[in-house]
Amino acid sequence: MPTTKPASITLRAYDVGFGDCFLLSFHYGAGTDRHVLIDFGSMSLPEGKTVVGSGPYMERIAREIERDCGGALTAVVATHRHRDHISGFQRDSSRQGPGAIIRALKPQLVVQPWTEDPRAERDALRPSKTVAAYPAAKRRRALHLRSLHDMNRYAEYARTAAPALKGKRFAELRRQIEVLGDDNGLRNRDAVMNLMDMGVRKPRYVYYGARSGLDALLPGVRTRVLGPPTLEQTDSIRAQRDEDPNEFWHLQAAFWARRAALHTTHRGGRVAPLFPRHVQRRKPWDARWYAFHAQREHAESMLSIVRTLDQAMNNTSVILLFQVGDAALLFPGDAQYENWMYALAQPGVATLLKNVTLYKVGHHGSLNATPKSLWRGFRNKGATGNARRLQSILSTKDDVHGGEDGRPTEVPRVPLVEALAAESTLVDTRQTAKNRLSQVTTITLSG
Repeated sequence: MPTTKPASITLRAYDVGFGDCFLLSFHYGAGTDRHVLIDFGSMSLPEGKTVVGSGPYMERIAREIERDCGGALTAVVATHRHRDHISGFQRDSSRQGPGAIIRALKPQLVVQPWTEDPRAERDALRPSKTVAAYPAAKRRRALHLRSLHDMNRYAEYARTAAPALKGKRFAELRRQIEVLGDDNGLRNRDAVMNLMDMGVRKPRYVYYGARSGLDALLPGVRTRVLGPPTLEQTDSIRAQRDEDPNEFWHLQAAFWARRAALHTTHRGGRVAPLFPRHVQRRKPWDARWYAFHAQREHAESMLSIVRTLDQAMNNTSVILLFQVGDAALLFPGDAQYENWMYALAQPGVATLLKNVTLYKVGHHGSLNATPKSLWRGFRNKGATGNARRLQSILSTKDDVHGGEDGRPTEVPRVPLVEALAAESTLVDTRQTAKNRLSQVTTITLSG
């Protein structure tokens, strides 16, 4: 058995490009370390590291995790289902691949947001508390998976339809639809299903204030779940749901089923023509203006839907705070403004977060995932002479969500990265050496 509390912590930030993958190792003594993997996904791999003949890159990362944890994981935390956070948990058709490698590490527990609970009803406001009789539970699981499949089908439809938007005038719309459609598409399905029964113990589907189940596995470590809120906990989300019932994918299976139907008529990036023998390749000059604007309206509609899905998914992110000794480590996944505002409004939370000593930067450095009220509250940021200076961990890649032209979609946001570098000790995965797969941070504990 390990001692009552760890003496130090090692954090490994794996260079997965545009995605998140972190291994927290709690060191108690010889042979008693405990390891928690937080996310494992990417939607755009790092450049210069995918060497031909060295094996699939995500499998290389999985093997590195296997070595770093000594062949056994204590727990896996999947903050939410976006591809850039869970694609590494996927297996191929023969049940091989990175997801199989992680599964073989036999994590004791898998922690996910409450919105992933396959036992929850379609219009659930909170996670299920009990398992119903098996036939009913089986039906609910089937409903959950069907809703997931329909949602993924629409995202996949949008992704594969985007190349039909030809020309420079559609370049930015095309790029955004492809990125967001890929992040929410069908390729996440096996990863989600693998996570459902990967753990030795029953999975935990958590929400603000819930017990994560990690405390029993990590002696001397206290974990607090600060998000996401349930729809019962926050009036703002409830009101948003009343105004737009399609805002939250997990509440409206019919919404995604209707839109997924588009996927069945979609072939090779185009909708099949009604009279294929009479397709006019060159539109008359006086019809081109109308064709352009009709195509733009369709593209903007697709982008609006997948962006709504993307934002709703980010707001289901688990926010975890690890407290041990004098260290407080904050891992918020991709939690965005609404998720944060609920947590920060709760009694004592803002005071609790003042003492954060390590911050995993939200959503790869996006505009609204590190609210200024959160950033201002970190008392350990500041000059380099501070022995307890805040450490920031940023996992990102340039030119996936926007570029350097200052667009609101730019990720990472340059002003945020500049603030992180000036007021904290910043570890940025973009600076990982080409011959390395991760960057390592060691935290010595006291108190």
